[in-house]
Amino acid sequence: MYLFLVLSLHTLWVAVSIAMQHGHYDMCKTQTKSDEGIVWEYMACQPESRDMTPYLKVKLEPPNSTCGDPPEPFCAMGNPYMCNNECDASTKELAHPPELMFDSEGRNPSTFWQSVTWKNYPAPLQINVTLSWGKTIELTQNIAITFESGRPEKMILEKSLDYGLTWQPYQFYAADCLDAFRMEPKSVKDLTSSTVLDIICTEEYSTGYATHTKTISFEIKDRFAIFAGPRLHNMASLYSQLDTTKNLRDFFTVTDLRIRLLKPATGATFVDERNLERYFYAISDIKIHGRCKCNLHANSCTFTNNRLACDCEHNTTGQDCERCKKNYQGQAWSPGSYLTIPKGTANICVSSMPSIFPKVAHSTVPPARVSSHKRDCYCYGHSNRCTYIEVVNTAVCVGCRHNTHGQQCEKCKKGFHRNGSAKLDDVNVCIANICDNELLRCQNGGVCHNNMRCLCPSGYTGILCEKQKCEDTGSCSSKSGQESISHNLYLITMIIVTRLCTF
Repeated sequence: MYLFLVLSLHTLWVAVSIAMQHGHYDMCKTQTKSDEGIVWEYMACQPESRDMTPYLKVKLEPPNSTCGDPPEPFCAMGNPYMCNNECDASTKELAHPPELMFDSEGRNPSTFWQSVTWKNYPAPLQINVTLSWGKTIELTQNIAITFESGRPEKMILEKSLDYGLTWQPYQFYAADCLDAFRMEPKSVKDLTSSTVLDIICTEEYSTGYATHTKTISFEIKDRFAIFAGPRLHNMASLYSQLDTTKNLRDFFTVTDLRIRLLKPATGATFVDERNLERYFYAISDIKIHGRCKCNLHANSCTFTNNRLACDCEHNTTGQDCERCKKNYQGQAWSPGSYLTIPKGTANICVSSMPSIFPKVAHSTVPPARVSSHKRDCYCYGHSNRCTYIEVVNTAVCVGCRHNTHGQQCEKCKKGFHRNGSAKLDDVNVCIANICDNELLRCQNGGVCHNNMRCLCPSGYTGILCEKQKCEDTGSCSSKSGQESISHNLYLITMIIVTRLCTF
């Protein structure tokens, strides 16, 4: 009968868990068509893809890279030998500041950012354009950079995942990859599932000074298509790969992008030193679509106080929903799964408060999974190892030190009490009880107060009221002195017993 009750409770717990997880996916469900008609499809929580350029900040290196200060002439785009145009930062109609890379196009003439000319040739004309979000984002469509000038003969697109502290190449662009970067030219269409993360150099977008083709792309969708098919019709396959292929999620994730312009278009094998005003960079438009990275724990992302942040669900918190909320650290934080239940899981942060469910007999608990990662434990520094009990979906600290115990080593062992002046992660958080109604009893009518001290009657003093005040004046009888010695021996004995009981 007891075993039946335990199994019933276990079945109920599993059902409740599945229902709760469906409930958390419920906020991200959508209606789709199937053979059975319109049905609800539960999907991982993630914000919608959108234009991410309104939320970025742009920085140029060197900072005086924009033309117009002082004013300078440059050659017409269509005719490099008509050099009667002028860039003047002090005149709105003649200025070409960086923000014109992101304004709405469609006007005639088009607006664009423009660099200084190559007037310092043969010194290289090299400029970095850094785009920063102050937030982790995931790219969802091709990056498109439209040049008003000829497309650069040499350029690198770089990415950062740590807010610009370190950089790594995303793709190389050159008119001659072997000459520019010592790399064989490739196309994204040459990549396979085993080489999808390769960094390539392409010659497709570096065609000199021609003006009929102005755009340089970084092909996100072509890499998606390796798993999802040419028309991205099999997104389930892509999601499965994003869940299981190491580093694939990170490949499409950035905090910053950097466009390294290394050599302007020359349209020839040599540079015309008599007309250096014809060589410069000009960008009229940059398109970057993506979504806030919320680790599949949020369905929306808001922009407030010039800052993007996920609206976190699943008891998570942080700008990227990258950690569990306080009191919801019952198991290690983990990103959600792209796959829907039952193949995937929302990986909801569970409560770290004591469970309301009854303890289950050991004979019915599946083998415990012991974590080998220190980060999987939330034990306030009193243990670095946890046992994960799958039945109740909870991690329990193992081998709590510093006289602590409990699911997170957050309680004090018997015979010890919480040190009010110490934090939970302090090694001295639990200090020995001075008195206990079970072990160390106050003597001579003393009363134990909060397991911390004895309130002694008049005429007695000491830790356990074991000492007569007359001892301080030497007026006690010999019998009283012997009784005091006896009390002291009792105190020492009981302290030793208490220490032994805690091991």
